[in-house]
Amino acid sequence: MKQISALIFLGLLLSVNAFSQIPDLVPTDGIKHPIHQNNLGKIIFMDGNIPLDQCKESDFLKTHVLNRASNLNFRVFMDNSITNYMHRLAPDLPEEELNQKGNYQFSFFVDGKLIYRENIHHGCGLRKSATTTLRMPFTDTNGGDFWSIYLFDRFKSNGGNKALTDGVHRFRVELRPYVQLQKNSEALVGDLIAAGDLELIIKSEKITAAQIAVQPIAENSGFEKSNERFDENKIKKLNKEIIRQSFKEITSIVVVKDGRLLLEEYFNNADRTTLHDTRSVGKSFTSLLMGMAIQDGYIKSESQTLRDFYDLTKFANYAPEKERVSLKNLLTMSSAFNGSDFNSDSPGNEENMYPSENWVKFALDLPMDSSKANGKQWDYFTAGVVLLGDILHRSTPEGLEKYAHQKLFGPLQISHYQWQYTPQKVVNTAGGLQLTSLDLAKVGQLYQNKGKWHGQQLLPAAWVEKSFTKQFPIPERTNEFYGYLFWNKTYQVNGKNYETFYCAGNGGSKVFVFKDLPLTIVITAKAYNRPYGHAQVDKMMEEYILPAVVR
Repeated sequence: MKQISALIFLGLLLSVNAFSQIPDLVPTDGIKHPIHQNNLGKIIFMDGNIPLDQCKESDFLKTHVLNRASNLNFRVFMDNSITNYMHRLAPDLPEEELNQKGNYQFSFFVDGKLIYRENIHHGCGLRKSATTTLRMPFTDTNGGDFWSIYLFDRFKSNGGNKALTDGVHRFRVELRPYVQLQKNSEALVGDLIAAGDLELIIKSEKITAAQIAVQPIAENSGFEKSNERFDENKIKKLNKEIIRQSFKEITSIVVVKDGRLLLEEYFNNADRTTLHDTRSVGKSFTSLLMGMAIQDGYIKSESQTLRDFYDLTKFANYAPEKERVSLKNLLTMSSAFNGSDFNSDSPGNEENMYPSENWVKFALDLPMDSSKANGKQWDYFTAGVVLLGDILHRSTPEGLEKYAHQKLFGPLQISHYQWQYTPQKVVNTAGGLQLTSLDLAKVGQLYQNKGKWHGQQLLPAAWVEKSFTKQFPIPERTNEFYGYLFWNKTYQVNGKNYETFYCAGNGGSKVFVFKDLPLTIVITAKAYNRPYGHAQVDKMMEEYILPAVVR
């Protein structure tokens, strides 16, 4: 028996020794800085982004107060790259396949207890093949857009907030490599790469009655002030949750009822003059301006096709189906272009468009998708809205920017706004138009009034009706639809349904125009790319705002 045990032990020893002798697959950056050499295998924490060549051991945090003003960064000091660590787990895989099947596994502990563990997506991180030190933020007061911030948010949402009660806690992060050979298989996880500990001090901020009070509406809003009663306690509770950051990065709430301003509130350093980057909310303005251009005769109708505006033979991947793409197809996200923003591998994904030198050429060069037919199915396609903007710019006198000012912003008395531009210096109709909350409410109210503003028919009522028609169902969503660059859904509150068409943008900004209620609601937010950005707005609407203002 002892002899068998000895043989087993010897076999394990040889196995471990063989594993440790697996040669590296790729060369790395090496270990060039003394502070790196002295801290191999450690995760250290810093107050902000301190470059490696400026970093000193005195910058390493031992204690940190975690609050909304935190800029908690971490740096990992490794003796190899993540690609080589993964190579030890799956020696037969080539570099490219390794980097598509694995990455770092993060484990978060509070007071010695494992709270959350995640194998981060293979696309997260820096140069995996060569990097031997990694620096990223867990929190950032500048609104940074980093995978590590989202990871820390998920840790907090999955037990971290509950574990980090008021007081002093021991926080620990551990890092390991993983490789997932098959999509639904259990991942192979390697040995510990690095670990770090930090004393976190949690002290809840005191919230005063003044902070949660309903904010008074100042004069000169551009709307008549409403005297209608609403449930102030509901709004106070909502304000408290926003201040506590239960609802994150909310910057404003505006409610217009029966054409009068009922509620106007600002948060997180925003105010009445703040220009909000509402991202794809701007797409709905493209629909609005298209309706105006058709009314003015600059464009015949939304039935016109791309061949009326472009010589498509001059672009790559010519196909007769491309010539048959109509403006309506682009307005309803139902063209047959091989472009989908919901598919990161799609050639027409918006992330492939932004680095290109000419966004219109990018869109028109795209091939057609043989699995699609124009006008038959919905697929979110930002580049198509860029084409609509270019067509409007070509068709209107003096270009789209001046046309929008003369026909829309001027009549609505909107003077404080900011466009973003394409590489060709044309206004970007795909998103990024910045306006104040009250001016967003004016545009919503224009639709609520069936295209009228102060008695003047700025937008044809028939165009509003087309825009607010359920043109296509949204795949994988229940009872949600799409119109002419407007979304549609129905909220249920206290057993009653409230249908709304709305603009929506990355971060959670929305302009709601309710179908059977004289109600326009604007919410602006900066939760860009956060998984909770849109979901938290739905919760605000269903649990607080609608119950408060619909009596």
